Amino acid sequence: MRVSDADREAVTARLRDHYAEGRLTQDELDERVSAALSAKTFGELRPLTTDLPGPAPAPPSAAPRPSWDGPPPWRHHRRHHRPPVGLFLIIALLLVLASGGGWALFGFFRLILVFWLVMMLTRIVIGVVYRRRHRYR
Repeated sequence: MRVSDADREAVTARLRDHYAEGRLTQDELDERVSAALSAKTFGELRPLTTDLPGPAPAPPSAAPRPSWDGPPPWRHHRRHHRPPVGLFLIIALLLVLASGGGWALFGFFRLILVFWLVMMLTRIVIGVVYRRRHRYR
């Protein structure tokens, strides 16, 4: 990877600091500074400071691209905190049966069916939008 002028200047500044601390002689400093100023890649800059203490210059790492590995991240934490929907449905069913309302039970199931259909359609739309956003990044 090619280096910028700022990268070259940072290495020469570190070399001057090491010279001031007595780790390099004047000849070594001149030789390494000239090599640093003529360096075009990080591979040419690294050997100039590898025998000196401190971090060696490394190319900046590119941010990793997100990949489609499964459900959106906002669903991961909710997986373990789901309310007991089955328990709620059983209690509601028992209450309707205890009140003797057969038509009320039929209406209740129709309401659940409509709610379920709306939720499924909403999840499909959100999934399509989420995939399109990640596909174009």
